[in-house]
Amino acid sequence: MGFGDLKSVSGLKVLNEFLSDRSYIEGYVPSQADVAVFEAISGPPSVDLCHALRWYNHINSYKDQKNSLPGVKKPLGQYGPAGVADTTSTSVPASKDDDDDDIDLFGSDEEEDAEAARLKEERLAAYAAKKAKKPTIIAKSSILLDVKPWDDETDMAKLEECVRSIQMDGLLWGQSKLVPVGYGIKKLQINCVVEDDKVGTDILEEQITAFEDYVQSMDVAAFNKI
Repeated sequence: MGFGDLKSVSGLKVLNEFLSDRSYIEGYVPSQADVAVFEAISGPPSVDLCHALRWYNHINSYKDQKNSLPGVKKPLGQYGPAGVADTTSTSVPASKDDDDDDIDLFGSDEEEDAEAARLKEERLAAYAAKKAKKPTIIAKSSILLDVKPWDDETDMAKLEECVRSIQMDGLLWGQSKLVPVGYGIKKLQINCVVEDDKVGTDILEEQITAFEDYVQSMDVAAFNKI
């Protein structure tokens, strides 16, 4: 039994004819018999040897799974049609020592994993560099405050001076006006712009109402994100 010299055209023709009515070298599933013959071939058969090429591509797709295929690898002379001797120059009996050659023939997953890891690192680095160039967007809000005095005798100019004396990072005071509320009493309506991460309405209320000689209360009249 055998295929002749599987590294020659004549041997591949024998293999092609052998596989014309078979899917595998032995049986109905891929096995170590297919691995043994596959390893004896120098490369994919030519397109005119369609049966052999179809079989070669199929076995090649198993790559590192070949060791899990069923069966026991035997010498090449025990496969193939009767009456044909194996003359393949590099045929080697099956052995665990063949593991290194198997890896080379079916491709190295370690090399593929290393390449994939390198590409991933490059993409992450490119993304980080691109993100770093983008300006940071600072969330801000425009707040309109109503600050009410105790009575009509409260010095509103002094009240506004006290409010504007409140200074902190992320706070910018804007325009203001006095708005009548009744009985001769006017409230201070003042606008400010704040950075949301630094200044909140609770902090503003705490500091404004601390001027208790002038301020009765503080309310938020309007709040808008900008």
